[in-house]
Amino acid sequence: MTNTSGSQALSVLDIIKRMSLCLAYIVASASMIRFNKFLMNKDRFPYSMCLTSCHMSMSFILCLVLYLVKPGAFPGVANSEGKKLLVLKWMAPIGVAFAVSLYTSNQAYMYCSVTFLQFMKEGNVIIAFSMSCAAGLQAMNRVRCAIIAWIIAGSAMAVSGEVNFVFVGFMYQLISQFAECFRAVMGEVVLSGGGLKLDPLSYTLFVAPTCLAVLVGGIIANWDPAIPGALAKWWPYLLPNALLAFVLNMLVATIIKEMSAVGFILAGVCKDIALVLFSAVFFAETVTGQQGVGFMVALAGVFFWSYLKVSPDSTAAMVVARLLQMPPESKMPNENSALMPQTSANKV
Repeated sequence: MTNTSGSQALSVLDIIKRMSLCLAYIVASASMIRFNKFLMNKDRFPYSMCLTSCHMSMSFILCLVLYLVKPGAFPGVANSEGKKLLVLKWMAPIGVAFAVSLYTSNQAYMYCSVTFLQFMKEGNVIIAFSMSCAAGLQAMNRVRCAIIAWIIAGSAMAVSGEVNFVFVGFMYQLISQFAECFRAVMGEVVLSGGGLKLDPLSYTLFVAPTCLAVLVGGIIANWDPAIPGALAKWWPYLLPNALLAFVLNMLVATIIKEMSAVGFILAGVCKDIALVLFSAVFFAETVTGQQGVGFMVALAGVFFWSYLKVSPDSTAAMVVARLLQMPPESKMPNENSALMPQTSANKV
């Protein structure tokens, strides 16, 4: 009886822990987006490469301090000893993609509203899944094609309903999403195998300097003499902004570790909802009826996609499969499935 009670208590504590992590992520991520939007105003600090370099510098420095204080929290660093070329092989493209994603996403704030950018981000699940299929990590079928069409329809409705549409901002955001999804897919491979066996903290420690090097190169190539003066004027805002970026990076790593990619996607969807509502109410950003309907359609598609990933053998999944005349699969891949075939240790 005591063991059962203890198990139930542990389960409740685990649920509370995960809900707290999700809430902290939603608050931190939404705050980061609004904070970046504030700083990227042309009258404040409109230097997206410099801003993202501040983020990466803070993340790298604090990660390095954490590693020096508690190296046991970075088991992936020990696993990567003697594999410098392999680390560089993976971290170079990931760092470039991360830098492009950060730069273009912050640049998009100069042209588009936060709500419009959140509408566009609902298409990330489609981009990431398509890249995963190309990398051989996922498989396409009729059900997934139908849900992809569902999400595309909702996202297109939301994006086309924008009153103040700016093509440049749209392209910046689109490039950011492709780069972010490429980084996520590559990161999934590295965190799940790739010959490195990295943990989230070690992954962040390796990616931050690689990304920072790309951003610093971009700053040098596009140097603006006004940057030093802007840094001196706005550092009281840039410092907490960079600290918030570090906290957000740690929360993302922890959520992926504790809740899997599906949990992270669902937390992101909840963040999108909260941020759109917050921006519309408190910042008076325009949301048309068409955008509202399209956003809800896309959200419903993302939620259903996540539900099928968690419960591939559910009644709803079977009904949809039958409607699309797709034979049921006895073992559909889910978040606990291995991304790559594993060789048996017994084979010689």
